[in-house]
Amino acid sequence: MVPKHGRRIVDRNLLKRRLREIGRKRILGRLDEMGVAVDVLVRARRDAYGVGFGELERELVEWLEAWAGRA
Repeated sequence: MVPKHGRRIVDRNLLKRRLREIGRKRILGRLDEMGVAVDVLVRARRDAYGVGFGELERELVEWLEAWAGRA
């Protein structure tokens, strides 16, 4: 979920594509390996517009590992 936060549609679409790609390649695959069947919803904060792909990926993977450690 990518709120407008006063950004152009081009910026929102880029962020959505980045988040989908990270989810498809890293998050869903890892959840599948763990044998967990859950729905994942990511809501981007205003700061996400200024962050590169690598940083987004790192933060989402760290979140997943922390979540998996608790479960």
